[in-house]
Amino acid sequence: MLRYVPVLLEIALTVYCLIDAIQTDEIVMRNLPKMAWVFIILLFPVIGPVAWLVAGRPERSARDGRTQQQRWDDHRRSRDTGPPGPPRRSPRGPDDDPDFLKDL
Repeated sequence: MLRYVPVLLEIALTVYCLIDAIQTDEIVMRNLPKMAWVFIILLFPVIGPVAWLVAGRPERSARDGRTQQQRWDDHRRSRDTGPPGPPRRSPRGPDDDPDFLKDL
């Protein structure tokens, strides 16, 4: 029974890292594209998942408190050629949302 523990840990680590890599937005991944990380995790049993955790997984946004959506918005704004405009505010309620009011 004890000899199966390393194999189970290896499988669990691989599955965790594979799911994490698939769910992570490619824009915040480090060093390689998403498909490359998926192949590395699957082809190299222990080294691939550890490499994902060390070199591929995005850094925590706890320091700046930004979400992945905010990072994506910043990336899209940086590609624009015009001057950055004021940040787009989301509606506070249904009566402020033009899409909601249009459907009424």
